[in-house]
Amino acid sequence: MTRRDPPRDASRDLYRRPGAKHPPAAAPTPALERAVETITSLTNPAVKQLRALHLKKERAESRLFLAEGLKLVTDALDEGWPIRTLIHASRVKDQPLVARAVERARKAGARVLETSDEVLTKICRRDNPQMVVAAFEQRIGRLADLGRPEGVLVALEGVKDPGNLGTIVRTVDSVGAKGVILIGDTTDPFALEAVRATMGSLFHVPLFAASLDDFVAWKAETGVPVWGTHLKGAVDYRTVDWPETCVLMMGNEQSGLPEAHVATCDGLVKIPMAGRADSLNLAIATAVMLYEIRRARLAL
Repeated sequence: MTRRDPPRDASRDLYRRPGAKHPPAAAPTPALERAVETITSLTNPAVKQLRALHLKKERAESRLFLAEGLKLVTDALDEGWPIRTLIHASRVKDQPLVARAVERARKAGARVLETSDEVLTKICRRDNPQMVVAAFEQRIGRLADLGRPEGVLVALEGVKDPGNLGTIVRTVDSVGAKGVILIGDTTDPFALEAVRATMGSLFHVPLFAASLDDFVAWKAETGVPVWGTHLKGAVDYRTVDWPETCVLMMGNEQSGLPEAHVATCDGLVKIPMAGRADSLNLAIATAVMLYEIRRARLAL
């Protein structure tokens, strides 16, 4: 059952949290009673709302973000992430995996929109868009609620590049580390570039946000050892007997760890450089460190 471009109804807006830019919605219609809507107009309010999620301000106000592609959408559904809206191209609606994602989204109470490629191009802001896109609720925890972890976490200070952040999240997932702590002013982990770079690992890796003071208090309470990478690090990272539980702290792309963050570390290490390059990309340096820290605990 389909219907075309219904008149705007605030109760069906994508934004349903108190304090969001748009009015909060009434209780959703039971999932199985909600029809799949067909949208063909580029000026439909839903298109505008979804397109706005490319902006950090809109993501912050709505607490939503976009995930592009059937794999990412399926990964998120598998992990139980709250889905608000699923959009798919009309020409793929009969593909079994797409139909399955649509049914799962409907059962979760999401709004499902069937659109043209042209509408998806506008929503995604690029040519040749993915044929399935969804808006999910953001999930990011408070460090105070984490307690003492078991395993390795990565703390990132001031990361500016969303591609680096997404790649680090993917690497954390690949080595079986336990989460990422974002300290201070970092790039938005729910920016589309970051989400794409995670390749779905965003939905498996817990994220936590904290100020430096929050991090210092948490470290004091839990006693978790913190190791940082630093150009002045006197210890070769390959010589450390890495504990089962620890935090690896990495600085931003340009200046590395500030002195205030260095002061929180129990040890500093350095990655030796043999060629003429004077630095490594942040995501690559983090991967080198994580694979060494986890080396004894990884098996083929």
